[in-house]
Amino acid sequence: MAKIVDKVDLYDDRGKKLLGDVPITALSPLRNPAIRKICGMVARLAAVDLAGLEKKLQTGAIAGKQMLIRGKTLDLDIVGKADAIASQMKEMLTVEEGDETSVKKIGGGKRLLAEVPNARILADYSAARTNVCAALTHALIDTFGVSMWDAPKVKAAVWGMYPQDPAMAGTAVATLVDVPISNEGPGYTLRNIPVNHIAATVRKRAMPGACLSMILEESACYEMGDAIGPFERGHLLDLAFEGLNANNVLYNLIKDNGRDGTLADVVYACAEKAKADGIAKTKTKMGSGYSIYGTDDLQMWNAYASAGMLAAVMVNCAAMRAGQPVPSSIMYFNELLEHETGLPGVDYGKAQGTSVSSSFFSHSIYGGGGPGVFHGNHIVTRHAKGQIIPCFCAAMCIDADTQYFAPSRTSGLYGEVLGAIPEFAEPMQAVAEGAKSIM
Repeated sequence: MAKIVDKVDLYDDRGKKLLGDVPITALSPLRNPAIRKICGMVARLAAVDLAGLEKKLQTGAIAGKQMLIRGKTLDLDIVGKADAIASQMKEMLTVEEGDETSVKKIGGGKRLLAEVPNARILADYSAARTNVCAALTHALIDTFGVSMWDAPKVKAAVWGMYPQDPAMAGTAVATLVDVPISNEGPGYTLRNIPVNHIAATVRKRAMPGACLSMILEESACYEMGDAIGPFERGHLLDLAFEGLNANNVLYNLIKDNGRDGTLADVVYACAEKAKADGIAKTKTKMGSGYSIYGTDDLQMWNAYASAGMLAAVMVNCAAMRAGQPVPSSIMYFNELLEHETGLPGVDYGKAQGTSVSSSFFSHSIYGGGGPGVFHGNHIVTRHAKGQIIPCFCAAMCIDADTQYFAPSRTSGLYGEVLGAIPEFAEPMQAVAEGAKSIM
């Protein structure tokens, strides 16, 4: 297999150059320190809703809204004792002095951000949630001197419906990744994060949201074996151009078409950019004057098409200030691009196919959700690996709260807690710095 020699320049979401001549291998989730840190922290971070936990115990709604147990209440000043609770949890979670363990107050003690050390993740990333739940339960019982008769109430309020429900419905401890039983297959852990959680984490900024989303999507592709051998270069190019604004292609497509352009204008601009850069070349000219194009580098073509697809979604969704048109934008961008060039759409047709089913689930007979509740592990969005979910995330960042399932409604805890972490808040800069450190 040929060595991967491609180099790109990285730009931020304002078109400012971050780093030049970056080997795309420096963007690999296996090598880039920032991406490795992001993926590691996703597996080790937990957000604790102390204010919500206090209210649950006061009302008896200790395992979800439908689980109101009258007469089984506790009046504990949990928020007021946040320091003591955090201190005890940190002591219990620490494996070795000076390890990664951290338990920090957020929002004046209403929330905690807990980070378990690497040593606690032996084979199952669930250790982040279970260990934090266990430590929190013990800390509450010790801090407030809860009796053996009331201890089960505390345990139920912290753990939710576990063990009856392995998904732990009603728990006071949230993690970005879902429990393993919810994963659709091997390697899907990092794809099992709802779009709204990521949008809230980046404070609804579209390009950083797409970047963070694509980092997780492409990292999952490495874990599920999709980025092995000759396929690795394609995944790295997609990540570079769609997720990290390589060579400023994504930014310029948006800027040049953002004021009065349509989705079709982005299609034409993307095709012209590929032709200008020698990626798409005239293969056959028909009698009508229509040209069919070919390429000597399908993986690079796919990267340009992926960047164009995200640009088209952002331009179209921004025009109506809503996230709902993302499936149709993906569908018609790819449809028009294939007709314009004769070359395959994003992910060689899988993006367009995926858009049909995702449109059905969020628009048609089913209608049980919206773009923000999807993730790469969902049955209708998991087929195109890497390129689709960043578009959904960008759309929900642009959305002006037109959706019932808005980030503020579904993911406020994640935004408040995880948005304070630099690598999550500014992924484009973090990856560039990470690449610089290993070049």
